[in-house]
Amino acid sequence: MTSANSRQSEYPIDAFFLKRWSPRAFTGESISKETMLTILDASHWAPSSGNGQPWRFVYALKGTPDFDVLLDILVESNQRWAKNASALIILISKTYRLSSTGERRHAHTHAFDTGAAWFSLAAQTMKLGLYAHGMEGMSREKAMDVLGVPDGYRVEAAVAIGHLADKDTLPEDIREREVPSKRKPLAEVAFEGRFTGSAD
Repeated sequence: MTSANSRQSEYPIDAFFLKRWSPRAFTGESISKETMLTILDASHWAPSSGNGQPWRFVYALKGTPDFDVLLDILVESNQRWAKNASALIILISKTYRLSSTGERRHAHTHAFDTGAAWFSLAAQTMKLGLYAHGMEGMSREKAMDVLGVPDGYRVEAAVAIGHLADKDTLPEDIREREVPSKRKPLAEVAFEGRFTGSAD
């Protein structure tokens, strides 16, 4: 077992996986465009099916007009804390592949591959002493429209990146959730031979 960050694994994994978490308290301190592109460069080296690389990133740095545009795409409960992030990213995936004849065919692993890119992004962020928080809560319809996302692409998630702040900087109702989350027992998600877990 490995212990780190008030977490404990069942097997001797690298402590990095326990140290990675998704805080909401950010200082609002800016990061450079070079830092942002370093994070995205690492992210786009993620593995992908057939090297399709379906991920796309729309990003904005705090202090720019684009930051406010991306912030407005988030639901209000996420805007309350994400406004103090150093950068925001909208993750988008290409949902199709082109056949040899130019026909569009569904890319079955587009979301899977983009998820791999997200974790690469989170890992590189931590390597730089920053933190990343992925979010589901946003208007995908607004993102498609405002960001000019073309047909055949799907908005997957949003990410806030920043320097960690004290949790006391958060609104009180959010503050109590500002702890590294635990995980279900491994036996509830990993099955040998066939699916034997609950349908919930």
